[in-house]
Amino acid sequence: MQIPACNSHTTKYTFQFFTSVHNIPEIVWEVLNSSSNLYYHPNYLDALAKNHSDIAFHYVVLYLNEKPVALATIQIVNFYIESIQSGQQNLIEKLQCFIKSLQFFSTKKSYKILTCGNTFVSGEHGILIGENQNKKEIILALAKAVVNYANTAPMLKKKISAFMMKDFIKESLPITNELLELNYTAFNVEPNMVLILDAAWDSFDDYLAAMRTKFRVKAKKALERSYILTTQYISVTNFNDYATEIDSLYKNVSSKADFNLGEFSTETFKDLLVNFPENYKVKAYFLNNKLVGFLSAMINNNNLDAHFVGIDYKYNKEFAIYQRMLYDYVQIAIENRLHRINFGRTASEIKSSVGAVPQDLTIYLRHKSSLSNKILGKLISYIKPTPFRQNKPFKAKTLVTPR
Repeated sequence: MQIPACNSHTTKYTFQFFTSVHNIPEIVWEVLNSSSNLYYHPNYLDALAKNHSDIAFHYVVLYLNEKPVALATIQIVNFYIESIQSGQQNLIEKLQCFIKSLQFFSTKKSYKILTCGNTFVSGEHGILIGENQNKKEIILALAKAVVNYANTAPMLKKKISAFMMKDFIKESLPITNELLELNYTAFNVEPNMVLILDAAWDSFDDYLAAMRTKFRVKAKKALERSYILTTQYISVTNFNDYATEIDSLYKNVSSKADFNLGEFSTETFKDLLVNFPENYKVKAYFLNNKLVGFLSAMINNNNLDAHFVGIDYKYNKEFAIYQRMLYDYVQIAIENRLHRINFGRTASEIKSSVGAVPQDLTIYLRHKSSLSNKILGKLISYIKPTPFRQNKPFKAKTLVTPR
């Protein structure tokens, strides 16, 4: 059963809240040109909602003088403090003990976090703002409206524990730091690793030639070790043949993650392959006809966004499966004349060995209770990205020129 849109007003803006993309008026998609960024395309948003019944998806449309000026995507996820893992495990264990002693939080209890952003992708994919709009005003108005919605909507009232707005790049902070005035606390987790492709790279060989000898030799060794692997792109027609194995391989990787807001359903791949046949890629890796890995990626404008991977770790080291995937991401981007690869979080050091550099992303979080929010702010101050060695694989004379 669809819940009707909920209207809300501020002194300047009007908001509508929806629980399904199918209920959002067509004019909203048209005016905001949502198809220009696939993360706001209704078919992408619908694919996520369709395959994640454990997450409540909501959508906010902001109007100015009855004209749509912004769209925000919201997910309400169940979060357990005990699910946090980290290379800084001693710190995490101390924090968990501290939390227990406060009795404001339980490490066993599930907390509902209302997240404005994309639970499954790193980057600014939560708020689509129309052209020539006051971004600072809109961010603040959205933040206030979302809190008001959570406090008044019957399905959410008394259920939401905390509010999160993610992931903002450094250039956005002069705008988004206004959220600090609304008692949000800002913090960083692992950075998004980014590779800007040189306009001179017409082939993968050009990319290798731009590397210093040490890293070029390392790349060639990884490619040699993975030479026995055969690959093919998964399509809609053969996805079901590999669906069970893909899910198992994905869980091998996701179970090692330090921090997950939600478990991704690999059934989503099938819908994305149907909805975006030219833009969504799922590439499979076989060892003697056995599926031992896969990568997934979205071509969005001039970017290649690395999404989820799956690996059979029994074979990873011997056949350099993950390294091969990273180099294949580079090759896919070059072949499609793209400008940039967003490798996402995790495994920062090995990603830097293929040329990626860290891009800090800021998350804003606040607890619904004022007292708990003060305590939460203290706890968050201890969360720091895990340090890693930044490799510099390119020759000094090779200045990367964006395409």
